[in-house]
Amino acid sequence: MKPEERLIVAADFDPRKVGGKHGVIKSVMKLVRQLQGTGVYIKVNSALRAQGYGLIDEMHGEGVRVFADLKLIDIPNTMETDGALLAECKPELLTVMCAAGIDGMHAVQKTLPDTNVLGVTVLTSLNEEECQAIFSCSTKAGVLRFARMAKLAGLGDLILSPKEVEIVNNRFELGLSLNTPGIRPKWSIVEGDDQSRVLTPHQAIQNGATRIVIGRPIVQADNPRDAVQRTLDEIEQGLAEV
Repeated sequence: MKPEERLIVAADFDPRKVGGKHGVIKSVMKLVRQLQGTGVYIKVNSALRAQGYGLIDEMHGEGVRVFADLKLIDIPNTMETDGALLAECKPELLTVMCAAGIDGMHAVQKTLPDTNVLGVTVLTSLNEEECQAIFSCSTKAGVLRFARMAKLAGLGDLILSPKEVEIVNNRFELGLSLNTPGIRPKWSIVEGDDQSRVLTPHQAIQNGATRIVIGRPIVQADNPRDAVQRTLDEIEQGLAEV
């Protein structure tokens, strides 16, 4: 896998700061055009829910890979319907919540055989106390529990904190691709950061991450394309030391 195929850029924009829904979509497409040809994935979630799946087609029309971060969770029949609707626009990556259960995750993957469906384990914004309150276990135990469920559902990919990557990576029987949000490049400083468990790209790749997700450090940069290149340099350094 090339370095650029390991980087996912989160196209997250606050409608209150960019002129509402139309400003968000305009900002997403501006970022898409700024990063054309870099080979990275562009992740959309709130914008996709606001605009509809046609946004995926529009992004594909600009020649970029699309990560539909919908975090699907519902009963299996509804999740299968979600998958069937998404099959028309074929996002390269899609998220489902592992908490939806094995049957729900499997239903989505069955309807999207050409999409990498990623099971979301424990959100990176949760700390240990919150994880105990919600799942009655530590973050590590929760991630492993959900990883096993994703494997049983037939998924090949997982979303997890960079600090849990090494734990899952050591469970060779799982054989899952590990995708990590909560990544902050060495050169970035983000005020008001809401990610509780973070690592640098270099550290995450060394720990065994397959792909990394970065949002604000790139999206809010004066030159997002330059920020992508600097991040790819860190990824390459990590790969060289694995």
